[in-house]
Amino acid sequence: MSGAASGRTRRRGAELVDAIRAAAIEELIEVGFGRLTMEGIAKRAGTAKTSLYRRWASPRELLIDAYYEQFPQEEPSPAADDLRGDLLRSLRLMVDWMRTPSARALGTIMFERERDPEFVAAMVSRVFDARGGRFTKTVLRHYADHGVVDPARLTPVVVDIGEALVLKHSVDATALPGEEELAAIVDEAILPALGLPPSQ
Repeated sequence: MSGAASGRTRRRGAELVDAIRAAAIEELIEVGFGRLTMEGIAKRAGTAKTSLYRRWASPRELLIDAYYEQFPQEEPSPAADDLRGDLLRSLRLMVDWMRTPSARALGTIMFERERDPEFVAAMVSRVFDARGGRFTKTVLRHYADHGVVDPARLTPVVVDIGEALVLKHSVDATALPGEEELAAIVDEAILPALGLPPSQ
């Protein structure tokens, strides 16, 4: 396997854990979910299989942990005084994450929804929901809590707008949206849906 290494300096602690998490994602991309094994991940990480079992009981538990650590967390302005800027930063966070191996491998996991619904449900609840759910959702809830946004306007459709339009642009243009497109999503879709002007 391309990720396996020989003669590598022995790693310990956080460095080894990070290497194993990265190897799990790389292995998922190469062999698929159905063929993912602790042995294959250990070989790619250049460590003993026992190192994995000391921390994770199965490839599924390792994947959930790897995704939780790698999935980005939105951090709105504490004073809730820059809604437009926070929404743009949230969408940039999404675009940056979509360039990562873990994002590219996500489709492999979601494809297992029918064959392994419990695992996919665990991924959603323990990773994506735990990290805030949809991109922009954490920002929108933060501003609603501070009285800037009407909570009644945060319907599932409105919360989904930013993420959905980023994904749609990526499919339609076969490229990730740039700054101009992200600004248009915020100014022409999200803020109007909240009943706010683009300058908010």
